[in-house]
Amino acid sequence: MLVIDMQRYFVDPAGAAFLPGAQAILGNVRSLIEAFRAAARPVIYTRHVHHPGGFDLGILGQWWGDSILEGTPDSGIYPAIAPLEGEKVVAKHRYSAFYDTDLQTILRALKVEDLALCGVMTNLCCETTARDAFLRDYRIFFLADATATSSEEMHLASLLNLGYGFAYVTTTAKIVRTVGGLLRSRRRV
Repeated sequence: MLVIDMQRYFVDPAGAAFLPGAQAILGNVRSLIEAFRAAARPVIYTRHVHHPGGFDLGILGQWWGDSILEGTPDSGIYPAIAPLEGEKVVAKHRYSAFYDTDLQTILRALKVEDLALCGVMTNLCCETTARDAFLRDYRIFFLADATATSSEEMHLASLLNLGYGFAYVTTTAKIVRTVGGLLRSRRRV
């Protein structure tokens, strides 16, 4: 399972870019994490962060004018769903969790073929990571009720696009029910 950017920046009401939808999905994200852990399946987190000097911002800095700086409280994973010791946290500087990170190496070493994706933002980091994973021949299970963004319209548009040719759009309840069965047959995240 891949938990994308569930950082204080987005999830904490005091975060610089608080998304009410991130709080709304928090229970589902927690349920997914607990189910994967119980089934002894890997849980991998991502954090979107940038160097305090800003030299790794690229065009994102021009686009947004704001960034999540490494080492700040906003850069941390939201405490209610914090990684356990030994769970991988991938630091990324672009929307895709694969771009210029070691995620592909980790997934190959774990012999992962399927990815369940949850987190924020549906239409940016989650969708870009799902598309990038599809292009790398992973089967994607995209959690409609465990992803969120700044508007319902953008969320639904991403779900429609992903469901058309990139991912199996599904729900937390379905994945939690099947994580012990469907996902047991092969090593999956």
